[in-house]
Amino acid sequence: MLNWEKGLEEGLAIIAPKDDNPVVYIVSDSIGETAELVAKAAVSQFNGGNVQIRRVPYVNDPQDIVDIIDEAQGQNCIIAFTLVLPELREVLVREADRHHIPTVDIMGPFLDALTLITSGPPKLEPGLVRKLDEEYFRRVEAIEFAVKYDDGKDPRGILRADLVILGVSRTSKTPLSMYLAHKRIKAANVPLVPEVAPPQEIFNLPPHKVIGLTIKPQQLNIIRTERLKTLGLTSHADYASPERILKELEYAEGIMKRVGCPVIDVTNKAVEETASKVLEIYYRGERHK
Repeated sequence: MLNWEKGLEEGLAIIAPKDDNPVVYIVSDSIGETAELVAKAAVSQFNGGNVQIRRVPYVNDPQDIVDIIDEAQGQNCIIAFTLVLPELREVLVREADRHHIPTVDIMGPFLDALTLITSGPPKLEPGLVRKLDEEYFRRVEAIEFAVKYDDGKDPRGILRADLVILGVSRTSKTPLSMYLAHKRIKAANVPLVPEVAPPQEIFNLPPHKVIGLTIKPQQLNIIRTERLKTLGLTSHADYASPERILKELEYAEGIMKRVGCPVIDVTNKAVEETASKVLEIYYRGERHK
């Protein structure tokens, strides 16, 4: 018998066979949305015609196909399928032919045609469209998260973040958070300022989920001086003074030691280089937690 529970788990409406109404079986190695949309478009040309559409998702074993044919034989039906693996397609067509059940290969001819005009063979990996969509939306969500919880705007984001970035002003916390967001990592960043106590939440996180950024004082002096110039301010402001910079860096170092987090020196490093080290620390910690 068919494992209809697979469909039910996806919230699909699977209807038991009844009388001689036409039935279209949708067989897929993923969730079957593509084939179902095509089937519905075709059925609409017959004003519905009492045609039932039954979706059988996640078919990845030849025995599943044998079960489908056993269920379908003797009915007034066709089988439409999107199976990217050639061996599964061959089994389905062979078994359906043996029982005189018409089949419609929705994916195969398109894959064959594309092979003629592209530089390589298809990946033959089920569910790639869905995976790509999920990755896209995860990336968008991570970018929105980075914007919302940038520069310590809302401490509530700290406990929701995949990573929390600590550092004094102008250590590239925001560019790093945005870069990580494009890797689908939700990063919040928290500025460390001697006059402002850091959020208590950072001391309750696993160390591998917090990354401290530090920088050589001379390099930070140059960066802050340039920043003041772009704002039309004097370069002699306390913000860029060597004394102020040393005070901030010493304060930040103390906070990072209390947290127990890894610290990365970003002096003369590109964001991509820093991000590579951050991701290495994060994923290593996730594997061993």
